[in-house]
Amino acid sequence: MNTLSKVASMAVLASLSAAVAHAGPAAPQPGKDKCFGVSLAGKNDCAAGAGTTCAGTSHKDYQGNAWKYVAKGTCTAIKTPKGNGSLTPIASR
Repeated sequence: MNTLSKVASMAVLASLSAAVAHAGPAAPQPGKDKCFGVSLAGKNDCAAGAGTTCAGTSHKDYQGNAWKYVAKGTCTAIKTPKGNGSLTPIASR
């Protein structure tokens, strides 16, 4: 295998490793709450339901089963075009 092939192979492996690392939930964040229904599409920290692999995989803005970490005590005060954030999954979004 020539040097160029080795470099290309290493680049592919690095990008795959990064994708796999991003697919799990975001690390726990002390002082923050999991807030459902407030993240934009692809910007969730985890829990986005069937057909997703976790962090960064929500399909639509303000998806009710996707959560994002927010400052503790602020979740239900966050207003979105689809309603306020929730500390539990929102079935209708």
